[in-house]
Amino acid sequence: MTSSSDTRHLGGCLCGQVRFALKGPLADIQLCHCSQCRRAQGSAFAANIPAAEADLEFVSGAQALRLYESSPGKVRAFCGRCGSPLFSQTTARPGVVRLRAGTLDEPSGAKLGFHIFADSHADWWDIEDDLPRFSQRAPD
Repeated sequence: MTSSSDTRHLGGCLCGQVRFALKGPLADIQLCHCSQCRRAQGSAFAANIPAAEADLEFVSGAQALRLYESSPGKVRAFCGRCGSPLFSQTTARPGVVRLRAGTLDEPSGAKLGFHIFADSHADWWDIEDDLPRFSQRAPD
């Protein structure tokens, strides 16, 4: 029998050059509606899964990763070949990455958790679910 700490979730970028494994159970997906996430994803929100950086292993293509500091202390990582956003990281939360949920292979078993920066949501997208909403970051 496999314990939850032995669980591995696989994923990667659109072109397949970058592949990763994330060990352990998945945290709930955080739907971020801030303007930076919307621009970085080209969508109404970013679907992020916080994870310990130590639990994220790049199986292949780590050399293809490109980093962009979108604001002081915040780095976004993407595939240098296809441009797929993979994760972000901030100096405010050392050791934690926010993995883009859409990069996980399916079935992932990931579950939606809540909306953050909901007051900044795109004017063309109505949040119509019953998930908890926070006007800024979620409380710790």
